[in-house]
Amino acid sequence: MGQIAIWMGSLLSWVLVVLTYCALEEWPQWRGPKRDGQVVGFKLPAKWPTQLHERWRVEVGLGHSSPVLADGKVFVFSRRGEDEVLACLNPADGKEQWHQAYPAPYQVNSVAAMHGKGPKSTPVVAAGRVFTFGIGGILTCWNAKTGKREWKKAFSKQFEKTSPLYGAAMSPAVDEDKCIVHVGGPDHGALVALDIKNGETLWTCPEDGPGYASPMVTTLNDVRQVVTQSQKSCIGVDLENGKLLWKIPFQTEYDQNAVTPIVHEGSLIFSGVNKGIDRYRIEEADDEWETDKIWENKEVSLYMSSPVADGERLFGFSHRQKGQLFALDLTTGKTLWTSDGHLGDNAAVLQSGGVLWALTTQGELVVFRASDKQFEQLARYHVAETPTWAHPVILPGGVLVKDESKLTLWQFPKSP
Repeated sequence: MGQIAIWMGSLLSWVLVVLTYCALEEWPQWRGPKRDGQVVGFKLPAKWPTQLHERWRVEVGLGHSSPVLADGKVFVFSRRGEDEVLACLNPADGKEQWHQAYPAPYQVNSVAAMHGKGPKSTPVVAAGRVFTFGIGGILTCWNAKTGKREWKKAFSKQFEKTSPLYGAAMSPAVDEDKCIVHVGGPDHGALVALDIKNGETLWTCPEDGPGYASPMVTTLNDVRQVVTQSQKSCIGVDLENGKLLWKIPFQTEYDQNAVTPIVHEGSLIFSGVNKGIDRYRIEEADDEWETDKIWENKEVSLYMSSPVADGERLFGFSHRQKGQLFALDLTTGKTLWTSDGHLGDNAAVLQSGGVLWALTTQGELVVFRASDKQFEQLARYHVAETPTWAHPVILPGGVLVKDESKLTLWQFPKSP
C-alpha cells in the first residue's frame, strides 16, 4: 500500500505539472503577444528565492533565436550542423515531439564570427502555423501540429543577396492573413507581405534594404501600418497595400539598425548604436504624414537590445559603460537613473507587473523593480554557462532560457 501511495502521489504530481504547462499564457513570437516585451500571467513571489531549480535541460542546437510558446508547445529554431531545424518540445519535460530540417549552409562574416552561423530570427506561431526565417533569408511555413512544411521562399530570384552583412535577424510578423518580412540584402531589399496560406506575395514595398530590427504591426492615426527600422531609416508602411506612409532617415555605424521600435500614445521611440534614444510624434494631416521629434536623449543608447514601456517610463539596456540598465521619463526623455556598468554586451529586457527582467549575454538573469528613483535589484540568478542572446520566456512558475545550444527550464521553488 505504501508503494502504491507513493506511485499515486508521483502520478498526481506529474499530472499537475502537465496541466500547469498546458495552460500557460502564450508567448507566440518575438517579445511576446504584442511584440512589446510585456509579460502577462506571472504572479510575483512574496519573497524572491535565492536560487532557481533546474527542472530540465536539453540540447536543441546552435543559434540566438528565442524560444516561443503556443498551443501548449515550445518551438525552438536552431542550427544542427549545416541544417536549420525547427523543433517542437513538450514544456513539461523538454522532450522533443518532432523536428524538421532543411540544408542551410552559411558563411559567417568575419566581423560577426563570434555570433556563429545562427539562426538569429525568432519564429512566429499563428493560425496553426509556424513561420521561420533563416540566417540566409529562407522563409518557411510549417504546420504547427505535425511539423509538415507547407511552403518555402528563398527570394534569391528577386535579390542578389538575401540577407544583411551579418545575417538575417529580423523576426517575421503575422497579422490576419499576412506574413510580413523584410527581405533582400545591403542596399537592395523590400518589406513584403505574403499570404500565410500559400506564400504568394500580397504587396511589396522596395524602400530600403533590411536592417536587423523586427517589424511591428500597429495603428497610428487610425491607420493600420507596419513600423520597422530598415537599413538606413525608420519607416511606416500601410498594412493593407504596402504603400510607404512616412520615413525618418536614421543610419547607424555599419548600418546596424537592430532595435524594435516602441509605439506609445501615437508616437514612436527608437534608437541605434551610439545614436541615443529618440521619440517622434507620427501624425497625418491633409493626406500628408508628418514626423516631429518630441525629444532626444544622448545619455543612453541602444544597440541590439529593445526597450519596454511601463506607464510613462521607458526601461532598457544601454551599450554604454560596457552595458548598463536605465530608466527614462517618457514625457520628457529625461534620464531617471542608470545602473552600474559592465553588465555585458547585451540584455533581453521584459516587463511584468512592475518588475523588469534582464537576461544578459553573460548568463545572468537580473530582476529589478520598475522604479523612478534608482536601480533596485530584487534578485539575480546565474542561468547559463554559455552566451545568452535569446530572449527568455517567463512562465507562471519559471523561466525558459536558451543559451548557445541548450534550452533550460528554471523553476521557482514551491512555497512551504
